[in-house]
Amino acid sequence: MFCEKAMELEDGLRQVLEEMKALYEQNQSDVNEAKSGGRSDLIPTIKFRHCSLLRNRRCTVAYLYDRLLRIRALRWEYGSVLPNALRFHMSAEEMEWFNNYKKSLATYMRSLGGDEGLDITQDMKPPKSLYIEVRCLKDYGEFEVDDGTSVLLKKNSQVFLVFRYFTLNLKSLE
Repeated sequence: MFCEKAMELEDGLRQVLEEMKALYEQNQSDVNEAKSGGRSDLIPTIKFRHCSLLRNRRCTVAYLYDRLLRIRALRWEYGSVLPNALRFHMSAEEMEWFNNYKKSLATYMRSLGGDEGLDITQDMKPPKSLYIEVRCLKDYGEFEVDDGTSVLLKKNSQVFLVFRYFTLNLKSLE
């Protein structure tokens, strides 16, 4: 539904905004008339229009928020460059929001993990096994993992380590 009916929904959103503007203007004129003319019979109509305005605002904000959540999900699904088919159905403001989100996510990822940063968009699914097979390409000697156990890393040896320990201590091996 994201792209097929985007244009129809945008037209519908414009119609809702125009209706809200008309309701607001009618309420303003009725409020002025009720104040100056002392017409208390207009108060129920004013309250009804005001409730309609509040409902339309809630629906509009919910629609826009849902759209932003979908655009944010596109960044995680497609990466930093969107396909043209998706970009075609997005407004300029939505593209601007996407680009700002993309930049802030990149800044955050650069702040993690030292000099190179850490790409948190990779490996979104947990590993199938808790252990990872490590093949040593050169002699390292004893390697102590976070739980205090030591592992001997010799050239051409294979060791099974807990995935979490290995990834956290990867930098210490270099």
